Parts: sequence; C-alpha cells; structure tokens
Amino acid sequence: MEETVRIGGRCTQHPANRILKTDISCKQDINFCQKDQKGLEVFLHSLSLASPPLALSPHFCVQASFLAHRQEEMAAGETQLYAKVSNKLKGRSTPLLLEPLLAMGFPVHTALKALAATGRKTAEEALVWLHDHGNDPSLDDPIPQEYALFLCPTGPLLEKLQEFWRESKRQCAKNRAHEVFPHVTLCDFFTCEDQRVECLYEALKRAGDRLLGSFPTAVPLALHSSISYLGFFVNGSPADVIREFAMTFATEASLLADCSVKPCTKQLHLTLAHKFYPHHQRTLEQLARAIPLGHSCQWTAALYSRDMRFVHYQTLRALFQYKPQNVDELTLSPGDYIFVDPTQQDEASEGWVIGISQRTGCRGFLPENYTDRASESDTWVKHRMYTFSLATDLNSRKDSEASSRCSGEFLPQTARSLSSLQALQATVSRKSVLVVRHGERVDQIFGKSWLQQCSTPDGKYYRPDLNFPCSLPRRSRGIKDFENDPPLSSCGIFQSRIAGDALLDSGIRISSVFASPALRCVQTAKLILEELKLEKKIKIRVEPGIFEWTKWEAGKTTPTLMSLEELKEANFNIDTDYRPAFPLSALMPAESYQEYVDRCTASVVQIVNTCPQDTGVILIVSHGSALDSCTRPLLGLPPRECGDFAQFVRKIPSLGMCFCEENKEEGKWELVNPPVKTLTHGANAAFNWRNWISSN
Repeated sequence: MEETVRIGGRCTQHPANRILKTDISCKQDINFCQKDQKGLEVFLHSLSLASPPLALSPHFCVQASFLAHRQEEMAAGETQLYAKVSNKLKGRSTPLLLEPLLAMGFPVHTALKALAATGRKTAEEALVWLHDHGNDPSLDDPIPQEYALFLCPTGPLLEKLQEFWRESKRQCAKNRAHEVFPHVTLCDFFTCEDQRVECLYEALKRAGDRLLGSFPTAVPLALHSSISYLGFFVNGSPADVIREFAMTFATEASLLADCSVKPCTKQLHLTLAHKFYPHHQRTLEQLARAIPLGHSCQWTAALYSRDMRFVHYQTLRALFQYKPQNVDELTLSPGDYIFVDPTQQDEASEGWVIGISQRTGCRGFLPENYTDRASESDTWVKHRMYTFSLATDLNSRKDSEASSRCSGEFLPQTARSLSSLQALQATVSRKSVLVVRHGERVDQIFGKSWLQQCSTPDGKYYRPDLNFPCSLPRRSRGIKDFENDPPLSSCGIFQSRIAGDALLDSGIRISSVFASPALRCVQTAKLILEELKLEKKIKIRVEPGIFEWTKWEAGKTTPTLMSLEELKEANFNIDTDYRPAFPLSALMPAESYQEYVDRCTASVVQIVNTCPQDTGVILIVSHGSALDSCTRPLLGLPPRECGDFAQFVRKIPSLGMCFCEENKEEGKWELVNPPVKTLTHGANAAFNWRNWISSN
C-alpha cells in the first residue's frame, strides 16, 4: 500500500511541499534531492517526523544514509565561508535565531538575509519572510540592506510633532517632510552585510553606554525658517554631545561590522517641512510656533534599515485584496507595500502599474486603483533602539511608567490628541473662500436644441444618449423650463463627484456652501457635499447675486429658475432661512458689465460677513465668471476690462477652482493654491453604427 505525506501547505515548487512516498518509488525523490541540498535536508527531516512512522525499504535506507553523508560534505564548504561570522557572533543572540532556520533546511546566507530583513527579532518572523519569498527571484542575490541611525523624540513631544504633520498636510498639502517620521539624522544610510548586522547592535550599545552620563537631559530646539525649509535646529553643548555619540557609533560600527559610516557632524536639525510652496511658509511657521517645546522628552537612538534597490521608487499601499487573473499579475492583500519604478511603466496598460511586492519580492502587474500612495519610511524596518535616560535601571523605568499610567497622570491619547489638534487649528485658523465652477451641462455637448432631442411630443423626458442624465427633477411649468436652465450631463455629475472626493482626501474642512440658483450649480454643490459626507449636515444657501452675467443669457428676460420649494422637493438640502444679498426678482435682464460686477461684489462681501465665526472654508459654487468676479473684490483688485473678462471666462473649464485665504496679520486676502488638482479629459464624439456599416 502506497502511503504519502505532504509537508507544509504552500506551492509544490518548494522542496518542503513535495509528496514523499515510502515505496521504492522514493528513488525518484532521492535522485531529485541530490541536486537540491535544502530539499534533501527537509526530505530526511520530514521522514523522521512522519506519523505514523513510515516503513522504508532497505534499499531506500542505504541510499538515504549515503546521500545524508554526501550532503554533510557539500555543506562543509559553505559552513567554512561563515566560520568567521559564527566566531564573531558566538555568545550573542544570532545562533538562537539562526539555528532553527538552518535546521529546517535553509542555507546560511538565505537565513541571514531573512533575519536582516525582519530586524532580527524572532526566528518565526524570519521563517514567515522566507515562506513568503519562496518565489522571489532575488532571494539568493548578495544585496545587503541599507542602515541609518536617527535620534527620535518620544512621549508628548512626539505627539505634538505628529499633530503638526497631520495639520500641515491638511492645510498646506504634502511636502517632503511627510515622507519620514520626526527625527534628527545622526548617520547617513550605509550598507552592512547581513552576517554583520549583529555587530551594529553592539556598536549602538557601546556608543550609548559611553555617552549615557553626559547626554543632555533636555535637547533645546530653535525654530529655523526659509523659503523652502522649516525645522528645529539643535545648538550649543547638547548638539556637541549628540555629534560625539554619532561619531562614536560610526567608529564602533567600522571596527565591529567593517562598515563605512558617515556621521552627521554639521548642523543637527529636525525637519518640519521641506520643498513646500512659498505661499505656505507663513501658515507652516504659525503651526510650528504652536508646538510647545517645554515638555520633557526621552530621546531614543533608533537603527533602521531599508531595501537599497527601491530608494528612488514610488511606494504604494494595497487597499483591497486582489486575486490575479493572469500569471503576470501580483497577488495583493490589504496593507501590502508595492515598489513602483516610474520609468518602467510604458508596457503597462492604462489603470495598471508594474511593481515589486515588498512582502513576496515578486514583480507583476496590479490595478492602480487598488492602491494608495504611501510614505517612504513605511517600508523601513526598525532594528534596535537605545533610550537615553539617567535612570540606568530599565525595570524601574518601566515600573514608573506603568504607575504613572495607572494613576491617571496622563490623559488618554485620543483625548489629548484631539484637544491639541483643536488648539493648533484655533491658532492658525483662517477664513478661506473656494470658488468652483459647475460641472459640464447638457447644452454644452448637445447644443441649443438639446431639449428637443430628449423630449417626446407630449412633453416627457427620455434619455437619447448616455451623457444625458437618467432623469430630470419635476418643475411646476413642465420640461420646457429646462431649456435655459439646463441640468448637468452624466459627465458633469461624474466631474462633480470626483472633485468632491478629491476635496475629501485633501482634508479640507467646508463650513458653509453658497450656490448660484442655476440648477447646474445647485446640483454640483449637492454632489460635492455628498462626497464630503456633509450632505445632511450643511445646507446649501442659494444666492442669486452670484448668478451668471445676464447679458450672456438668451432672451430678453431672466431665465426661469427653480424655486426653493421645487429644489427641496427634488431632494436638495436648501437653507430656506437664508436671506440673499440679491433676491431672485432683483436680477435684471441684459444688465451692463458694471451692474454685474457691482452685484457680485456686494454678494461676496455679504457671503464672507455672513460667516464671521466660521474658521473653515466657504464654498461658492457658481459659473466660470465667478472665479473672477467673486475673487477680485476680496483681493482688492479692480474689475477687468470687459473684453479681457470675456476672454478669461472662456478658458475656465468645468470644476475650475480659485482659492482665497484671509491674511489677518496684514489685513488682506491672498490667492493661494487650490486644495485639489484640475480634472483634464478629452472629447468623445457621437457614434452611429448604422453610418459606420453603410460606409464599409
């Protein structure tokens, strides 16, 4: 009777997963293992662990014994290569971590690589890494990790810095500093062979012990600001001690680990912002000054490593699980990190990228919309830390920290973070106005006769093209009132939603919304609020004063617009208590340019004054002309010449934006970068398949 045993649970390419037979047919497996040293080790080890015990033929036992002896001879050469390493690491933790991996059949260099890649924490983590990297084509490549030493704050100061990170990103967009956690660089990145990493830990300990008594109890930080850099400088004698620590570590690492380490001997600094827009400098400075530096801080020297192959790659984080549909695609699990080389994306189809999985080391295609951008340091591995404290008894420090937590000396982290964030926001709160043009409307695409294309003789609406909306709201006078008050097209609805989603990602806080009474503007405002998850919390204030220049409207009368009651009936969350600067009845047909400018000026002044307590962003959804007529009064600029105004408005696309911030210190408003990028897309012409058939 033939009996089989399967070892492990992974793919059959790994030697540990082959089906082993107890018959003379095992000869085939033995012959295969002659060429696979690791496979033979695992093969023989598995037989000894099999349950029930396997009955093996004498012929098989002789062959197995012979090959086991041969395997020992083959391994001798490899063992000699690492003899020096073993002697150096004798008495340290490496044998405890390395031996279980070697016993499972992994080569020494592969096991050391796994330990280095996981921070040499446990053999279990290294084993998981090896299993995940079973198909990694670079598994046997002698590529070491890169290491760097950082001085990192902890406790309350770290929390304040992390709040600054979040708030600066929300108010001023992402900059280079957001790629890494708060730190002072002590040594630049350097390479260290996998078998010598344990020596780096010893170098860190020796350097820390030598400087422990003289390390400053408080590290003074001085704010420094320039047009492209903001950070804290470390000066005086504390900086000299920290530099001495960095140089001591570099010396010890050179002696013990044979590494070339360059310590940072110039100005020590903790970067807060780098490579930011110049107009954000003032806001960033105010945020930085709100960081209290009086808190005591325990500093730690942390040793990190990274994969040197992907230093200049983009880093993506998988948001969803993805099961490959083709052999050249990557398997994704939520939280996986993917390295993407921007210069190697030519062969990828639209919506796809080519990347290398950090978890498996495999390369393949993946859907880009299953991922999000991640920070460079998210993929770094923390190895060891040295915490500077005058209390040398680590256990007493732990007991003290535990008793402090139990006695309620510190607030819960969530409450503390929330209160600090509110304090930061209050310090730098600025009134802002975001003016947005509505999305694409149907008559833009289908011309003035659009209504005839989508209405039946009895006045009912139908959808002749996918870019027509699915339905129209009900109007008291019927469908004909849409002729000069057209709705958004399907693309216009999509544009509005994607803009709202981008605003949500930017972290912008909308506090109030004003919209022109034109249906397309109210629709755009509603769709943006829906994506911001604010459609139930913020009511739309309809302001006729920001309606389009009536000279550009067709006919000798102002267009018939939907009433507030009709809008509410159509499920728009309208603020019926709002009193506009210009009632709808005050709009004059074919008004002059000066009358239009005066109307918009009065309206935007009232809008800003209506929200005196709001510290968030006032959203104005109007027409392309509003990006000029509703911002120039705030900026203190005179109106454009009428001809220039018309040329300017023609160039404004759907969902075009202008963003103004109030500068209270200088008593004026400034035009700043909008919180989201523009949406650019191409035309899609109509297609009639009958004409195409006849022409062929």
